[in-house]
Amino acid sequence: MTTLKPGDTFPSDVVFQYIPWSEDSGDITSCGIPINYKASEEWANKKVVLFSVPGAFTPTCSVNHVPGYIKNLPNLREKGVDIVAVLAFNDPFVMSAWGKANKVQGNDILFLSDPDAKFSKGIGWADEASGRTGRYAVIIDHGKVSYAQIETEKGAVKKSSADAVLASL
Repeated sequence: MTTLKPGDTFPSDVVFQYIPWSEDSGDITSCGIPINYKASEEWANKKVVLFSVPGAFTPTCSVNHVPGYIKNLPNLREKGVDIVAVLAFNDPFVMSAWGKANKVQGNDILFLSDPDAKFSKGIGWADEASGRTGRYAVIIDHGKVSYAQIETEKGAVKKSSADAVLASL
């Protein structure tokens, strides 16, 4: 896999991990069972916004990045977005707890795990020093990439922000 760019077909073998939200395990201290999320299959006929962060519960990610998507979720839906997903290298338990800490319920935003940053490394957008996922955003429209940008400035949330994505829809 190489860096994603507009016009590319989203890879056909992308699998993340996550813990589906449920009413009975909605409390932050509740654990669910991680399952594989076959993104390539799930997203093949949908408009998807995928944004990636270096780590759950980190300052920039928790204060500047995720809240923008939560706030703009209605605007993203108005633009025809079916799925919004955040990705980090953290395990599915941490990602699930992070979603609950942000009071995200149901499938409003999927909190997905990229174990070992496999996907991010595959597209060349993992941090070489830490091995974590990079900070980036991708719009996938029925299997085709229409937007793909990575932040090159440490701590910046510009190209991968909800506002930048909205402007590109």
